[in-house]
Amino acid sequence: MRTARVWFKSSYSGSDGGECLEVAYDWRKSSYSSEQGGACVEVAAHPRAVHVRDSKNPEGPALTLAPTAWAAFTGHVGR
Repeated sequence: MRTARVWFKSSYSGSDGGECLEVAYDWRKSSYSSEQGGACVEVAAHPRAVHVRDSKNPEGPALTLAPTAWAAFTGHVGR
């Protein structure tokens, strides 16, 4: 299940109004999540990083992991 994309300006963009790049993560929520507010996380995968956040607080902090660390974690909890 996908959540709405939120666009933000890249940290490489200058404050002088020059060229900037806006990016958005493709956040996905577990198919085990319910609309009744189940405790879930959302994940946005990228070839170089996996971002994980609390679905109840999407504006809060996100944990960023290397893809190999995420694969090891999900492999371990999936047993």
